[in-house]
Amino acid sequence: MESPLKYFAELQDPRVERTREHVLEEILLIAIAAILSGANGWNEIENYGKAKRNWLRSFLRLPSGIPSHDTFNRVFAALDPEALEKCFVAWVASIAKLTAGEVVAIDGKSLRVTRKHGSKSIVHLVSAWANSNNLVLGQRKIDDKSNEITAIPKLLDALELTGTVVTIDAMGCQRSIAEKIIDRRADYILAVKENQPSLLADVKDSFQMLPADTIAEEIDCGHGRVERRSCAVLHAPEPVGETLRMGVPTRFGAHQGRTVPQGQR
Repeated sequence: MESPLKYFAELQDPRVERTREHVLEEILLIAIAAILSGANGWNEIENYGKAKRNWLRSFLRLPSGIPSHDTFNRVFAALDPEALEKCFVAWVASIAKLTAGEVVAIDGKSLRVTRKHGSKSIVHLVSAWANSNNLVLGQRKIDDKSNEITAIPKLLDALELTGTVVTIDAMGCQRSIAEKIIDRRADYILAVKENQPSLLADVKDSFQMLPADTIAEEIDCGHGRVERRSCAVLHAPEPVGETLRMGVPTRFGAHQGRTVPQGQR
């Protein structure tokens, strides 16, 4: 794998010239390597660097040795987060070759221990997870007084999604988001729930009135019970298909689960 240093070479160094004891790209690479190796926090990143000093010197200059944990903290706090993410996404794209049909899951989550003293707000992120690569392709912070609907399009703009299948929960079942995915030359699987009542009613009616193209069933045994899951797929009829079609063939899928006592099938 090629060195990620070139992908961070154009990142603007926020430090004044006289305080640059360590090369910015080398600080970033040590931090990335440490985090990929399981480091959690600035102290552990410094400890990793010292433990791997000889290996790091084989391809880094390290003019002032391994940076301290305070240096890692100060540098990352001063960096432009959007510029850093742009560099990081470019590097990830170079090592994560998304194949046709790969599932990219867009999901939101809240970070623990991010609530500031005296505030009820915490940090919320939307992330893109490449299933085959087992890799987060990118993230976007959800602005205060906003939600995932505004953050998801920004995340999609930052990713190369050609030929992939993007999955999003019911929060992302929006016409604008479906259009954005098609613009990125990808397909989508969007969940439909009560936040889209008219569309949900049309989907339910379609499955009651039309024969399914495909039906798959799965029986899962465990924890003292048997779960039977079924999934049915059919082509979206008009005018329902136009709700989210955006110029491409649309299919509906319905998933249903039922729990029965052990021994009953």
